Amino acid sequence: MGYHLVMEPLGVNSGTMWTLALWVFPLLCKSSLAVLPTKPENISCIYYFDENLTCTWRPEKETNDTRYIVRMTYSDGKGSCTGNTTEAWYSFTSFCAIPPDNCSVEVEAQNRDGQVKSDITYWDLTSIVKTKPPIILSVNPILNKMFQIQWKPYEKIYVFPLTCMLRFRTVNSSHWTKVSFENCGRVYNLTGLQAFTEYVLALRFRFKDSKYWSKWSKEETRMTMEEVPHVLDLWRILEPADVNGDRKVLLLWKKARGAPVLEKTFGYNIQYFAENSTNLTEINNITTQQYELLLMNQTHRVSVTSFNSLGKSQEAVLRIPDVQEETFQCIKAMQARIAEPLLVVSWQSSIPEVDTWIVEWLPETAESKFPALSWESVSQVTNWTIEQDKLKPFTCYNISVYPVLGHQVGEPYSIQAYAKEKAPGEGPEAGVENIGLKTATITWKEIPKSKRNGFISNYTVFYQAEGGKELSKTVNSHALQYDLESLTRRTTYTVWVMASTRVGSTNGKKINFKTKSISVFEIVLLTSLVGAGLLLLSIKTVTFGLRKPNRLTCLCCPDIPNPAESSLATWIGDDFKKSKMKEPENSGNTEDRVLKPYPVPADLIDKLVVNFENFLEVVSTEEAGKGLESICGGEANEYVTSPSRPDCPAGQCFKEPSVLAEVVSQDPHSQYSGTAEEAYMEFDKQPSSSCQSPGLEPPCEEHAQNPYLRNSVTTREFLVHGYVPERSKGDF
Repeated sequence: MGYHLVMEPLGVNSGTMWTLALWVFPLLCKSSLAVLPTKPENISCIYYFDENLTCTWRPEKETNDTRYIVRMTYSDGKGSCTGNTTEAWYSFTSFCAIPPDNCSVEVEAQNRDGQVKSDITYWDLTSIVKTKPPIILSVNPILNKMFQIQWKPYEKIYVFPLTCMLRFRTVNSSHWTKVSFENCGRVYNLTGLQAFTEYVLALRFRFKDSKYWSKWSKEETRMTMEEVPHVLDLWRILEPADVNGDRKVLLLWKKARGAPVLEKTFGYNIQYFAENSTNLTEINNITTQQYELLLMNQTHRVSVTSFNSLGKSQEAVLRIPDVQEETFQCIKAMQARIAEPLLVVSWQSSIPEVDTWIVEWLPETAESKFPALSWESVSQVTNWTIEQDKLKPFTCYNISVYPVLGHQVGEPYSIQAYAKEKAPGEGPEAGVENIGLKTATITWKEIPKSKRNGFISNYTVFYQAEGGKELSKTVNSHALQYDLESLTRRTTYTVWVMASTRVGSTNGKKINFKTKSISVFEIVLLTSLVGAGLLLLSIKTVTFGLRKPNRLTCLCCPDIPNPAESSLATWIGDDFKKSKMKEPENSGNTEDRVLKPYPVPADLIDKLVVNFENFLEVVSTEEAGKGLESICGGEANEYVTSPSRPDCPAGQCFKEPSVLAEVVSQDPHSQYSGTAEEAYMEFDKQPSSSCQSPGLEPPCEEHAQNPYLRNSVTTREFLVHGYVPERSKGDF
């Protein structure tokens, strides 16, 4: 029997294989994960004369440990120098490179992972040479507008051609003027300067073929020589003429633009004369820069000159026109704008021949024009600039430009401008007018110019109903009112106005108003309707009265019963008998008043006695024995007092001056006498506290009774008493 040996592969778990692969893979790929240094690029070299050759490259700083090997060859490869550094620059000594010569530079970067070489660069040492700043030996003024400058290089340079540059400026200026010159020697003459002006100078140079300048030398300050003063800028301020045509003229002058800043002047001379006269007036040795003249109503010519130790300047001439003379117009338009840090004013001229202008600027808030006025002469341009810092910020300036043609001054053109602006100092003061149902007019006043701080560009009106949303409307700067519409009837609103400049805005104070609940139109309409209704009613009433006059008369004027037509007159008769009331001897008894009986009908239930002296009415019924209680409170018998009526027309109220009415029962003789006596006795017994005035005074109001009887009758008649005896002093 034969046996066969079978070899089977060893089974390996898949997870174990992956773990083994993760350990083996970094070992197999170690060489591929190495980080090489960055290749040096942008190599730049400068040869500092007699010092070294310095080369730089990029990158400037590596993140890992990198070393650089710099190799330089010179003299067409015959010599070489090598250097090591860890920085991104290296300097070779001057023994390795001397101009004129050509050299090559190569940089190799190395670290633990490898090395990288840069490209080879080639350099002409003459084109990359740089020297130290030169030394200015002296600066000497020659004549009045020139400096002679002597200098030398810091190094010993003899065989190389050089290019030099000189810069200079005045002491008060920050602008440099530069002058270049070739093949410069050690002496240079600077011309074209201003006399008696202080200058600052500096110098630098380079090899003619080199692209690197040396640094500027140390600055030197010198002043040019003095000369005759420059011609002045002359201006005037004309005051209004008096009744004779004479006026004051204030002459102003100053150094012209471009004149030496440090120019010395000993004084000024003024000459003036009328054009139609040969008389010349001269004023000498004026030390101020202004002078006031009193000129007659004529055209004059005025000239001003300045002088110093070297002589006097040319004349500055100005023509003062006659008061009635018309001046020419030249400027069509003018505008001002801000060009940081300057304020620029430009204008358009309609006369090309005019090339000189006088610019005046004055703060609008200035109380006096003379001390606050500033002016300047401009030539050959149609614009004027001034630094913003030379003007007051947030102040409005009046700027005027005068054209000058020869010696004649034309009509000025003026505008307003701000050098700097900000938000207004206060908001507009608002008010409300013409309040209606749904409309109102919001008005406001202009902000004072001293608090505007700039030009007002627009106004914004804000309004808000109580508990409602805030709304706004914007109007231009010329509007000082705005009509609000679509408001709500009988609603309170809050309103304020905001003023805005180019820089900011400021709100005014808030005010409140309430819309009306009814309009004038509605009131007029309602009044018209009511009036029309009343008119129609009146017309209808008149028409009704015309158709039925008796009925209308009864409605408007009802009949009033006439006492004279009462049936009482037919019952009593026309006459009464008169009786006198005797005064008793004893003061304690009442005066006897005897009334003679008069027969009356038996059915009469009222009795009336009227006495104008005592104002007493006595009414007695069938129960004559009841006394005062029956008289005061009973329905059958009454005493009634009635006031006299002296103002009543005669014959209308009463038939006779005195009236006495007496009414008796069926037994006139028996009842009357007893009733009258009891009545008078009861009258005397009444307390006098309610009536303080005895005699002929009228009775108190509390005793006054209705002259008409209380019992219902158709008509009643007052009977006239023929005579009423006078009372004695003891009555009542």
